[in-house]
Amino acid sequence: MVVSMGSTATAYLTGFGRYLPGEPVDNDGIASRLGGDDPVTERIRRRILDANGIRQRHYALDEHGEPTELNEELAVKALRAAFDDRGIDAADVRMLACATTMGDVLVPGFASMVHGRLGGGPMQLLSASGVCASGLAALDAAVSKVRLGDHPLVAVVGSELSSRSLRQRRFDDIRAGMDSHFLRWMLSDGAGAVVVEFQPHPSKPSLRVDWVRQVSLAHEHDVCMRAGMDGIEPGVGHTWQDVGVAEAEAGGMFVLRQDVTVLDELAEAGIEQFEQLVDIGLVDVHHLDHVVCHYSTNAFRDAAFDGLRRRIPSLDTEKWYSNLETRGNTGSASIFIALEEAWSTGRFRPGETILLAVPESGRFSFAFAHLTVVAPPDQQGAPT
Repeated sequence: MVVSMGSTATAYLTGFGRYLPGEPVDNDGIASRLGGDDPVTERIRRRILDANGIRQRHYALDEHGEPTELNEELAVKALRAAFDDRGIDAADVRMLACATTMGDVLVPGFASMVHGRLGGGPMQLLSASGVCASGLAALDAAVSKVRLGDHPLVAVVGSELSSRSLRQRRFDDIRAGMDSHFLRWMLSDGAGAVVVEFQPHPSKPSLRVDWVRQVSLAHEHDVCMRAGMDGIEPGVGHTWQDVGVAEAEAGGMFVLRQDVTVLDELAEAGIEQFEQLVDIGLVDVHHLDHVVCHYSTNAFRDAAFDGLRRRIPSLDTEKWYSNLETRGNTGSASIFIALEEAWSTGRFRPGETILLAVPESGRFSFAFAHLTVVAPPDQQGAPT
């Protein structure tokens, strides 16, 4: 693909894809996949499910709890769906930006493994690690490279296969308090992808990327979501790499844990970041048509909405969209899975604006992106 992007290149989302493995699993079917059907675990599970509001989700596990796919496979299937939506193939891609919390292997990087399975030609790679906000971190890098004129077309994917870490075998013979159960009954599997280009789709609406913003507050907060360490402040001798694998597993270091006592602080910090965007003029709440927001539980959403209504009374929370209840919490993939669903169901119209919002509990990070729906070039200026 040879193109001239000129000096005023911007970036547009022109293709959207998602992949959710297997059939949806309702709340009564979770134990058949993950285990944990004893009375105590059952009570904890019901309590957490009542709070998070998730009614169904997808796992890359069969009915016996055995894996059916790799994380890299989920990513590739979402990417191919986005390519089909755009009408391109992997050979057209010049950069691949991949986000995940945990890849299938320690080395090489996740993007290398996805590229190897995807195919195509030579391309720049980026592996964005982290938790939920890493998806928009990958998008930020992709948009920047397109705007610089380095690449005319970039693919971005967020993919998670957390279920392997949530099965009962990880919890046998270890201390499993609310910090570990909270994530066990919340996280699930899936992948979402977008195509980023320097020009809009020639015959269909596109989403212009107006800006992307990321911020970490790790300098002010301890670790909130963790794995691979035996406390919130790792030191020499207290991470999984400092001890034997068996010792780390026996110590519960491979269990995902969440400090649920600080989630209200996360909501408050997220509201403050949103207010800053309003204060500096990046978000106009009077002309904001949609908010696609990733949040981990309905309880977190409710706390955030209460705070927003107190501080920005004119903000219409009816404009906020999430598919958490039907697709589950898929970490870095969540924002792309929600965006694809909102896009494909005709929720957006040319001229409307969209804010993507992703809080990350890992060590308090937040990511936002502002998009504008644009008509195809031959329809721009026509009534909408």
